[in-house]
Amino acid sequence: MSTQIAVRLPDEMVEFLDRSVARGEASSRAALVTSALEREMRRLAAAHDVDILSKRGADDDLDVVVEWTAAHVDVGD
Repeated sequence: MSTQIAVRLPDEMVEFLDRSVARGEASSRAALVTSALEREMRRLAAAHDVDILSKRGADDDLDVVVEWTAAHVDVGD
């Protein structure tokens, strides 16, 4: 489900959207805006996690899992 909204953007941002679509870097203006918002949501969630970890410290129970994963799982792009 999606909701259509109207957003006012500076001309240079609209030009960036249009260039990105023209070069095939995004399928549409909406796709690029959605991607940027998803990235910002992940950034904010990560910052929230950092805040929690800085206040409570790391959970040592997971160190073994992290070490095993780092040695056995390839997370390349």
